[in-house]
Amino acid sequence: MRSLCLLAALCSPLAFAQVVSVETNSMLRLPANTSVLQLERLDVADFGTLLVPASVTQLNIGELHLGKAARIAIVPSEQGFALNAARAELGSGSQISAIGAPGTYQRAPSPGRNLDLRIEALSGPLLSVDARGGAGVPGYVGLDGANGDEPGCIWGAAGQGADGDNGGDGHQGAPGARVRLQLPRDYPAAQIQVLVDGGSGGVAGAAGRPGAGGKSNGCFVYDTDGGKSGRPGHAGKPGPAGPAGSVTVQRL
Repeated sequence: MRSLCLLAALCSPLAFAQVVSVETNSMLRLPANTSVLQLERLDVADFGTLLVPASVTQLNIGELHLGKAARIAIVPSEQGFALNAARAELGSGSQISAIGAPGTYQRAPSPGRNLDLRIEALSGPLLSVDARGGAGVPGYVGLDGANGDEPGCIWGAAGQGADGDNGGDGHQGAPGARVRLQLPRDYPAAQIQVLVDGGSGGVAGAAGRPGAGGKSNGCFVYDTDGGKSGRPGHAGKPGPAGPAGSVTVQRL
């Protein structure tokens, strides 16, 4: 009931709320019709996840607390995303994720979502941001060869199996994001980890299997030999990785 009341309060282009809490081992999704959200406090408990829809472009927070292995997961979008926090406390293993979606046979992969992150006061063992591109579309699997026809006892010879088709090549991964960080001057650079690698290339398509030759047939008058099997196709090649994004760090 508490979550339902919160979501109802947030359903406006510019929404305000006092406190948003995500319980341990659970997930809360922000409303999709909210573009800018202002929070006094955001608390994501251990192993919890806050899901930010593609339509949300800015999240302003007074106090941010991420528990152990807690995550803010930002859905990919062509629009960039800005997260501003006056104070943030990060638990071990916590992460802000803006990784791109992997490609499928129906759609291309998406790049990591461009991210502007501003934190005025920061504490925690590690600031971890993952904004890698999505993996490329896999190559098509080669079709298997057809089996050869079986011979008759009066006429005909066993058919040869058809060759398998070659597998398709994987496609290129999507680019990594452009990430801009504005952080306190006293937060150690060694405790900042930002991943903006391009997405891995799509996996190679498997080779088609050879068709089996027609089986030998033992008849009353004579025997017929079996046909030869076809040849397997060749596997495709893995796709290339996508281009890397960029990281800019500015000290406050």
